[in-house]
Amino acid sequence: MNAMVGEKMSVITSKAQTTRHRIIGIVNEPDMQMVFSDTPGMIEPKYGLQKSMMSSVNESLTDADVVLLVTDVNERHDESRMVEKLKRLEAPVAVLINKADTSDEATLKEKVLYWEQTLQPKAVFVISAREGYNVQAVYEFIKENLPEHPPFYGEDELTDRNERFFVSEIIRGKIFEHCRKEIPYSTEVVINSFKEEPGINRISAEIITERDTQKGIIIGKNGELLKKIATASRLEMEEFLQKKVFLEVHVKVIKDWRNRENYLKQFGYE
Repeated sequence: MNAMVGEKMSVITSKAQTTRHRIIGIVNEPDMQMVFSDTPGMIEPKYGLQKSMMSSVNESLTDADVVLLVTDVNERHDESRMVEKLKRLEAPVAVLINKADTSDEATLKEKVLYWEQTLQPKAVFVISAREGYNVQAVYEFIKENLPEHPPFYGEDELTDRNERFFVSEIIRGKIFEHCRKEIPYSTEVVINSFKEEPGINRISAEIITERDTQKGIIIGKNGELLKKIATASRLEMEEFLQKKVFLEVHVKVIKDWRNRENYLKQFGYE
């Protein structure tokens, strides 16, 4: 979606299951509006947060006029449940095999054949979102398969999310980059204040985690890891907001928040 819309909206890291929220990205042309709905990947949910994530996936599949299944050439997992769900859809399905720039021709051909036989989609595209390879072909496929409908959004809108949301996603992305194992999956980011002043935005954020030991790891020795996360976040925020940023970040423990309905709602998960 980032490549299609031309803006970084979804968190990108090398780790799986980075996306948690359904994020809308909007492309406007003189005679067309294309609305992308980027969702978490399909998984078998193990706790409350993941159940909420899968609820947004199912809602998106119900609403979609065109479905793009984004996989990558290196993925290895059981897709049987996902395939059955996609086969039941009335909307046309295309499979996008991403990261073509990291593979060889024989492997890519094998992946294309696998998806053609397993899912029987309307199309299979070998792409590289990072390099822009075949992205335009996917764009044209979407245009050809979209039904006529009045626009859902204004012609100057880019997304349905506000700046506070994207700022929190920037911090969450840096946690994924700097922390290992289960830590990133156990954290949430809350923006407590976002004050716009002449020449600077003053932002206060909390990193929520589930255990005191996780809090200690995120802070690091003498606060070094938290400082790294905050500095990297601030630099990306300044690029995103095109403005100087003063960022204050604290870490707070809320035990088992991923299974507590009141906190899931508070953090924007339905």
